[in-house]
Amino acid sequence: MKDRILEIIPDRNDIERTLKLAEEYGAVFEYNDFMVPPQTEDADKRRETVAFYRSLGRDLSQDTLHGAFLDITVHSQDPWIRRVSRKRIYQSMETAEELGVRGVVFHTGLLRDYREKSYLENWLETNAAFWEKVLEDFPGREIYLENMFEADGECLARLGRRMASFGRFGICLDYAHAAAFGNAEELAGWVEQTAPYIRHMHINDNNLKDDLHLPVGRGRIDWQQFRNLVEKYQVNASVLLEVKGFEAQKESLEYIRKNHIL
Repeated sequence: MKDRILEIIPDRNDIERTLKLAEEYGAVFEYNDFMVPPQTEDADKRRETVAFYRSLGRDLSQDTLHGAFLDITVHSQDPWIRRVSRKRIYQSMETAEELGVRGVVFHTGLLRDYREKSYLENWLETNAAFWEKVLEDFPGREIYLENMFEADGECLARLGRRMASFGRFGICLDYAHAAAFGNAEELAGWVEQTAPYIRHMHINDNNLKDDLHLPVGRGRIDWQQFRNLVEKYQVNASVLLEVKGFEAQKESLEYIRKNHIL
C-alpha cells in the first residue's frame, strides 16, 4: 500500500500550534470553514478565508475541503431545493479550485429509514448523473460522498459501483457515523460493502449512540477492530481525524501512533 495521508482540521485561531502539530505527525489539512453560513453566503468572507490559508506558505495540493453540508439535497424533486443545493456544491468546488486542494467531501442527503424503492432509485440515478457532471466541470478535483445517518452502506456501495469508472469519485466512510447511526455490531458489514470504493475516511470517537466527535480512544469504538477491518479489506484511503482543537487532535494522534491504528 502507498503511504496513507493523515489529516487534521486547521484552527485559524490557533494556527501556529496547528501547523506545528501537522508537521510533527506528517499530517495535512481538511478545511471545515466553508461548509455552513456565513462562508457559504458571504463571498468576501470566503475570499478572506481562502487568502488566509494560502498565505501560510504550505503545499495545499494534498489537503481536502468539506463542502456545503446543511440542507443539501441534489436529488430533491422540488426544483428550487435542487437548484440551491447544486449552487452550493458548485460554490464549494470553486473554493476548492481557489485553494488548490485535491478533493471535496459532501454528504449523501439521504433520509434515514426512508426505504421507498422509487426514492432510493431516484437518489441513485440523480446522484450518478450529477456527480459525473461535477467531475467533468472540475477535472482537477476528487469528490468523496460521506455517510451520515444511513443504517448501512448499501446505497453508497451501489453508487460506488455505478461510478467505479470515474477514478476521481469515491466514498468517504465516516466510521464514527456508521458506529453511532448504523449498527455498531455490523461495522464489518459496513466496511465490506463499501471497501472497494473508499477513497477517504473520517474517524473520531463516540458512545455508539451519538455523534460526539470525541478524541480517538476516548469513547466506545473498538479501534483494534477498525484496524483489523482496514487491513482485511485493504482500504487504502486518506484519513481525517475529525476532532477540533489542538488538545483533542494531539490526544488522537498520540493514541493512533501508540496503538498502531493506522
